Amino acid sequence: MRQIIAMGGGGFSMEPENLLLDRYILAQVKSDVPKVCFVPTASGDQTNYIERFYKAFQTLPCEPSHLSLFEPEVPDIENFILDKDVIYVGGGNTRNLLVLWKEWGLDTILKKAYEKGIILTGLSAGSICWFEEGLTDPLNAPLYKLDCLGFLKGSNCPHYDGENKRKPAYHRLVLKGEIKEGYAADDGAALHFINETLSSSVSSRPGAKAYKVMIEGNRIVEEEIKTVYVGK
Repeated sequence: MRQIIAMGGGGFSMEPENLLLDRYILAQVKSDVPKVCFVPTASGDQTNYIERFYKAFQTLPCEPSHLSLFEPEVPDIENFILDKDVIYVGGGNTRNLLVLWKEWGLDTILKKAYEKGIILTGLSAGSICWFEEGLTDPLNAPLYKLDCLGFLKGSNCPHYDGENKRKPAYHRLVLKGEIKEGYAADDGAALHFINETLSSSVSSRPGAKAYKVMIEGNRIVEEEIKTVYVGK
């Protein structure tokens, strides 16, 4: 079973006191102690980001590890990745992430992991990267379309409610045909795909939602996806 859990935002890095989405990800693994590898490429492997990952995941029932491409400590990346249950990709610069992954062959390794049934997940850049296209935001510049790995069809827009430029930019590009129709997720919402088909949408915040964004005639239509709050 192939699984991707694409978070619009949230998880340990955005909600350190609310690990509901992180717990949900771990719950999808059959193992009692899943092996989770954090891939912080998009942040330039920031030490602080890696430390926050360990601080959060050492409180959860799992075996945490991380993969650095800037200061590599793993002699065989493919064996390291394929031994894991979950690959968790952090946020940051999606374009840099994709360039580095291709240079290191990590894009091909992750496809093998996906086909093997290892869960792929992440937020922001770690959500966009799995789709054919994503809406990305360079510093102090207009948002634009980025070609991504294409494990999932269509496009993706994270931070749908968290950054005020996201929604109008995504609508404009979809309507102009410059980016494919696709999925948008609020901060705290996650889209769970099984075998390339959307299976469910969950959230760590009661009001967080996910949407299918489409063209109907000459206008944009948002189809709200039923999103289940995983808290109490």
